[in-house]
Amino acid sequence: MTHFEQAAGAPDAAEILQSIGDAAYEWRLDTDVLTWSGNAAAVLGVADIGDLSNGASFGRRTDASGGQSRVDAIQQSGQRDTGGGVPYQVQYAFKRGIEERTWVEDTGRWFAGADGKPLRAHGTLRVIDARRAREHVLMQLAKFDQLTGELNRASLVDVLSSTLDSTIRLRGSCGFLLVTIDHLGRLNESYGFDVTENVIAEVARRLRARLRGKDFLGRLAGNKFGIVLTSCTPDELSVAAERLMTGVRDTPIVTEAGSAAVTVTIGGVTAPRYARTVPEILSRAQDALTGARAKRHGSFAAYHPNVERDTLRKESLRATDEIVAALNDRRIALAYEPVVDSKSRQVSFYECLMRVYRADGTIAHANEIIPVAERVGLVRMLDYRVLELVVAELAAAPALQASVNVSPASAVDPDWWTGLGGLLRANSGAAERLIIEITETAAIQDLDDARGFVSRVKDLGCRIAIDDFGAGNTSFRNLRKLGVDIIKIDGAFVQNIMKSADDRAFVQTLIDLSRRLGLRAVAEWVQDEAAAELLRGWGCDFLQGALTGLASTERPWLPASGKAVAV
Repeated sequence: MTHFEQAAGAPDAAEILQSIGDAAYEWRLDTDVLTWSGNAAAVLGVADIGDLSNGASFGRRTDASGGQSRVDAIQQSGQRDTGGGVPYQVQYAFKRGIEERTWVEDTGRWFAGADGKPLRAHGTLRVIDARRAREHVLMQLAKFDQLTGELNRASLVDVLSSTLDSTIRLRGSCGFLLVTIDHLGRLNESYGFDVTENVIAEVARRLRARLRGKDFLGRLAGNKFGIVLTSCTPDELSVAAERLMTGVRDTPIVTEAGSAAVTVTIGGVTAPRYARTVPEILSRAQDALTGARAKRHGSFAAYHPNVERDTLRKESLRATDEIVAALNDRRIALAYEPVVDSKSRQVSFYECLMRVYRADGTIAHANEIIPVAERVGLVRMLDYRVLELVVAELAAAPALQASVNVSPASAVDPDWWTGLGGLLRANSGAAERLIIEITETAAIQDLDDARGFVSRVKDLGCRIAIDDFGAGNTSFRNLRKLGVDIIKIDGAFVQNIMKSADDRAFVQTLIDLSRRLGLRAVAEWVQDEAAAELLRGWGCDFLQGALTGLASTERPWLPASGKAVAV
């Protein structure tokens, strides 16, 4: 016996149960007699524990609809007692009164008689109302969106999946609506984040108020909701969408910052007619939503098969696989198109163009690959691979000067910038011989971003050119602000200068503008000698096109015995 036990006396089982708030019991299944510890009435909140003196009376006071009863746990155990008993643990509600219930956790062990069937059981009961409340809160957080109180994305997808399964099994029809709040970004800029959240919550409330009781609403993303319409035909899909749009649109939403007129745009699809899986439903509802927004904000469009769109999607998937394989297999190469001095006709630099070799050795040209790569987000990987190849050529040929095109996606990609800086630091002398080209349309989308891009390129020691100049709407003032070194006049205007007085006037004006601003000018798509002489006379610095040499994978700057640079 320890010093503490000698001083204070060891507590007995009743004291332990009292201190931790548990009640113990023993239940004889053969006689149905239920015996309780002395504190059981207090734990269970009953006046007389004698009212619960047998299993039948206790069973009438329990509700296992949200769990499993003790009887079920014992009788349906499926385990055998090999001498030490079989454990069980269940949770159920205990009825303290007509309306009052408390949740208990019942932990025990049952023992078999000679016939192997349960003969007696003993265990403890613990009230777990606080734990159940916490678990309920966690379940709500896991299942419902905190702002709107509606289903979150994962829960809505689960409901959509089960609804689709049931619809297919019963050979019925269901619908799915994808709802987006229009111009939410403008509201955020004008009124602030708190007001925007109030708008989202109010839109959810209005959508909920106009749904049938058997339909489901959930929040998929910031300004986007999904609605599962059970037992819904294509005609009913349109009716439901119109009802929802009207419910949101008709009355301005009152916020702390004032009233806001809010509209929603909706895309919908019926299943399984137009979609037989959840991913198909989500994708095709998004297609419909995109179509509705292209038509008009605050409108509805239902999905219908589109041969051209489906063909484009299949082509994108095929091209995506081709691009990834080409990157992995190092089948990206360069073609070099000379840019010559207009007076001497000597090569001033080469524009490095991407070539993608297919597995069979044929070439997929950039105009086939780049649009797909931009749509699927692979263009930055292609840009970086081309950059690696160009810098390797510059490092191998100290006299070479080269230009390379950069897509708008790469221009704002931190990883691309990190890669460019690393390549140039590792290859001393390459930067001052490298020209980075961006298109005019990309440059004027966001002038401040374009100026930042130009400054960063120059800080690395490179020059910068605007490609396809004249195709966009760059003003003289903006051109000066950008601080570029070279403009490349769009070949669409250059190729017809011998036939079109308008094109002659336009190209001559651009060349004169470049000279006044201290920029060098390149004329693209120069077809013949007459055009070249006209351009030279106007003061154009460089020529590029069929007259001066088309793009080739040959490297004219290498000696005859030179080999390709391995990268």
